[in-house]
Amino acid sequence: MATKSWQTPKNLLVVMSVAMTVAFATWMALLNNFVIERASFTGAEIGMLQSIREVPGFLAFTAVFVLLLLKEQTFAYLSLALLGIGVAATGYFPTVVGLYLTTFLMSVGFHYYETIKQSLSLQWLSIEEAPAMLGKLIAVSSVASLAAYSFLWLAEAHLGLSFKTIYLVGGGCCLALTLFAWLGFPRFQAKTPQRKHLLMRKRYWLYYALTFMGGARRQIFVVFAGFLMVEKFGYSVSDIALLYIINHLFNWAFAGRIGKLVGRIGERRALTFEYCGLFCVFTAYAFVNDATWAAGLYVLDHLFFSLAIAIKTYFQKIADPADMASTAGVAFTINHIAAVVIPALFGLVWLVSPAAVFLMGSGMALISLLLARNIPMAPSEGNEVVVGKVAAVSL
Repeated sequence: MATKSWQTPKNLLVVMSVAMTVAFATWMALLNNFVIERASFTGAEIGMLQSIREVPGFLAFTAVFVLLLLKEQTFAYLSLALLGIGVAATGYFPTVVGLYLTTFLMSVGFHYYETIKQSLSLQWLSIEEAPAMLGKLIAVSSVASLAAYSFLWLAEAHLGLSFKTIYLVGGGCCLALTLFAWLGFPRFQAKTPQRKHLLMRKRYWLYYALTFMGGARRQIFVVFAGFLMVEKFGYSVSDIALLYIINHLFNWAFAGRIGKLVGRIGERRALTFEYCGLFCVFTAYAFVNDATWAAGLYVLDHLFFSLAIAIKTYFQKIADPADMASTAGVAFTINHIAAVVIPALFGLVWLVSPAAVFLMGSGMALISLLLARNIPMAPSEGNEVVVGKVAAVSL
């Protein structure tokens, strides 16, 4: 059967991104209200839940072993299906243990999918088109998030739908889009055969360090910024949904331009700007006492975070093309080493001083800034870092 003009790898990435976004946006937007109103969570329980959510990310390196049995594209579909099932089931288990279990199931699908998506994106996109296309994928995800959050706002504020129904709709949409992708797109071949064993290369050390710090810093905001909105400022589900709508309107408007900006100014300058901005955002969040200012900081954080695609494009420029799949799994594991520990540990710190949690995020942003300054202006194989060059040796 002849391939139709729309059956391209880029369009498949768009469909899969929408499927993931709808499910995860539904899960994330309802989470803080659901766990507080239905399961009486405190900062300690939400920290533990988020740590459990990150365990599959820590185990993402195992994706390379699954690839011994499955093609990457098939693996992506199965991962999205797990994500959809986990989200759809969440509303049926409003207990501490139930939420821990459904969160783990959802997270297995989410993190395996994100690992494979990174690998496929960097294989299917050329170095020249990757920054702009990755930016467009963020913009597409923002549009999907806008649709999901608009539905959440309507469902809670006007339709009176239950948590159970909303979770079921979000997970069901993910499953439907996954089925469409499975049936509607051919199996695409990678340009370069991927290594099917676990490896780390010493010359990638800066990429690993940036990835580790990104996971540590990001967790603080993902876990505790939204929780602060509900606990300190009393945001309802519709308030949170409206905040997310505003946030993703900005992402939709600027993410594509941010991708092009990374391609134009380079990874070193882009990440320097991101980390300077995040330092200011974290510091301000530690002392904010106004709900409107807090919402503005939330939007700013997500705009700065869009610049993190520069870490991926930096790796694409320095990497052996055959390393994409195996390194994607290793990178996600490195990203989640801190992500497994920080939510639970900082959840305890939160009970004593919420401000201290965000100030620690400021410190992490500064460390990331120092690392970013070690990226060459024109990174490539053999020119991975300014200081600390090592030989290309597999471990």
